[in-house]
Amino acid sequence: MAESYNGYCVKCREKRDFQGEVEEKNGRRMAKGLCPTCGTKMTRILGKAS
Repeated sequence: MAESYNGYCVKCREKRDFQGEVEEKNGRRMAKGLCPTCGTKMTRILGKAS
């Protein structure tokens, strides 16, 4: 299920909300999605799951 996250788009140079999926790798949770304006991949590192 895609949730909304806030992240920084490197191409637009602005903070934007994006729809993303949570992935877990090496014990780290990360939201990955696309910028709604330019389509560049965006990521946001999340805290540990409790």
